[in-house]
Amino acid sequence: MKTSSFSTAKEKEKAILVTCDESSKGLWKTEDRCNELKRLTESCDVQVVGSVVCHPKRITPNLFIGKGKALEVAELILERQANVVIFNNDLSSSQQKNLEELFNTKTIDKTQLILDIFAHRATSNEGKVQVELAQLLYLLPRLTRLWLHFSRQRGGIGTRGAGEQQLEVDRRRVRERISKLKRELKTITRQRDLRRVQREKFSMLTVAMVGYTNSGKSTLFNALTKAKAVAKDQLFSTLDPTVRKMSLSNNQTVLLADTVGFLHELPHHLIESFKATLEEVVDADILFHVVDLTSELIEEQAHAVHDVLKELRVDNKPLFTILNKCDLISSELEVNKIKRKFDNPVVISALYGEGLSDIDDLIVHYIQKDMEDIKLVLPHKHYAIAKMIREKGLVREEKYDDEGLWISARVPRKVKQQIFKRLKAKK
Repeated sequence: MKTSSFSTAKEKEKAILVTCDESSKGLWKTEDRCNELKRLTESCDVQVVGSVVCHPKRITPNLFIGKGKALEVAELILERQANVVIFNNDLSSSQQKNLEELFNTKTIDKTQLILDIFAHRATSNEGKVQVELAQLLYLLPRLTRLWLHFSRQRGGIGTRGAGEQQLEVDRRRVRERISKLKRELKTITRQRDLRRVQREKFSMLTVAMVGYTNSGKSTLFNALTKAKAVAKDQLFSTLDPTVRKMSLSNNQTVLLADTVGFLHELPHHLIESFKATLEEVVDADILFHVVDLTSELIEEQAHAVHDVLKELRVDNKPLFTILNKCDLISSELEVNKIKRKFDNPVVISALYGEGLSDIDDLIVHYIQKDMEDIKLVLPHKHYAIAKMIREKGLVREEKYDDEGLWISARVPRKVKQQIFKRLKAKK
């Protein structure tokens, strides 16, 4: 008997993208903003079947875009059989509700799209908590439109319909869940702080890698630390921070942190929700700004990274530019042209290990520059401190007598602070 086969694979969603022209407000051209939204959408495994650019004279409070343009989008939805509309701008809950009614199709904004990508990428408990918290904070003011279909069941004067009652129940449950997640996040933050305090006892220099999403940070992290962090050619492949030891050519050791990639117009409330993750950036001694040499928007992306660093109030930290993916550019003239746009950058290929020794030299030079003189008389019981000085510094002179160990050395500033902190605690 002949049998017919069928596929159980879920059909891809089809999306119409909508971008409002705001090119006059920043460095990014409208076309570039459209392309980035397309990449974000495809990162969610959603098929882009159409794109619309709007040039509104002003943003309308009810639909965000004009009624005529909204009807044009509605026609395109029917023509392309799309089942989701994605706006390149943040929509208010009322705008989202009104647009969904007009389109008769699910409508989301860029923030909701990013949160969906984050939800797929988060693997650690911390990452999952942060994503869920951000999603619920985003959802709370939008619950009304989810229960719109019940609002028409409202009874007579002084009574409430089933939808309104359910809405209040849902709001309470969401608020309770938000409170629980915030408590969990505080616990996770305290645990991270304890680990950081333990790391500080070893007085190691901490280097945090920052950069635009998909600039190659994770590939570089793996090359420098021999780790196996996830490194893929996709946006936000890394969401959870990772810290590993990196051995230098002078036998010293530093800590290297890989962090979540940044994005143009990364919403402020997302930065707030992910501050626990970004604390590795805040607490780092120096920052490596990893830049994709092959990007056509190299200056715009660099500017977006600096904007997030300002938001985190770490733009005053020592920052070194690492120009990555030089293996994809054959012209040395082109590389030199790009280098002139940055202050003393290091050019590398993280994938093939080219230029990694220059990064090593950069850190070693920074440590030497950061070293300070120290002269101490250490009682014999403080052998551990003497060992720290020998391992992490440059001993100029040492001799023993009845008082203990007389030692003169140059040590990193961070090590010097830790030494005096330990001596004060042992008095």
